[in-house]
Amino acid sequence: MKTGKFLPLGHHHNVKIGYGTVDYKNLKTIYLKFNSWLLPNNDTTDYESVIAKTRRTIKSRIYDLNNQYFKRECIVDLDVRTKGIKLDKKSFMNLEITFYVEKTFDIKSKEIKNLMKEICETIIVNDLNDRNIFNFFKNKD
Repeated sequence: MKTGKFLPLGHHHNVKIGYGTVDYKNLKTIYLKFNSWLLPNNDTTDYESVIAKTRRTIKSRIYDLNNQYFKRECIVDLDVRTKGIKLDKKSFMNLEITFYVEKTFDIKSKEIKNLMKEICETIIVNDLNDRNIFNFFKNKD
């Protein structure tokens, strides 16, 4: 019996966004999912440290959210193959942020949907696009 649920939120700055849970009947966690193809702006950047720093800033932003629905702890999984990043070659980025739920709520409610979309847009603008190191694309070609 399938108990997971995923709700797409569309695109923001060429990043596909959505949120979901693995068990909406016994809600313990909610995850945000970000997918995009990225292309570096220059070849001199140490991408390992950029990815690590981005992961830390996202985790810090979530910690500072101070939201009634989620605990301050979270898991940030930013998956980019840094060894394959080259100029003129797009690489796939997958970012998943897992929130631990403070209290049970309806994940399909308009309030939660708007909250998750706002968090996604804030992370894209302030953490993924902030240093102009990568350009984001909806597809590979």
